[in-house]
Amino acid sequence: MARSLKKGPFVDVKLMKKVKDKKPASAGVIKTWARRSQIAPEMVGFTFGVHNGKIHVDVLVTEEMVGHRLGEFSPTKKFQRHGGKMQKELEMKQQESEIAAAQASKASTSEGQTKAPAK
Repeated sequence: MARSLKKGPFVDVKLMKKVKDKKPASAGVIKTWARRSQIAPEMVGFTFGVHNGKIHVDVLVTEEMVGHRLGEFSPTKKFQRHGGKMQKELEMKQQESEIAAAQASKASTSEGQTKAPAK
């Protein structure tokens, strides 16, 4: 559900204090745990370290991000991959083919270097 227009956007007060007096180039990374805070136009250009539950993920704020929440740009879950046994077999075959191609190219370049030019 959207926030009431009467109330306006929610921006963390402490976060705005940190942004208000600084310039984007000299601020460095501003660490924050306020994932629920909306991005205001004053924040454009700043880099925030948004906490994802484990670490602070660096988020550089651009104009397109205004109105979104900081937490949207700091995922809390790490995507591993889809599939199970079949997916793993496909990845192994692809990896083997890449290794074979690399070895073939390495062999062809080493043959070219061992032959001496005829005089």
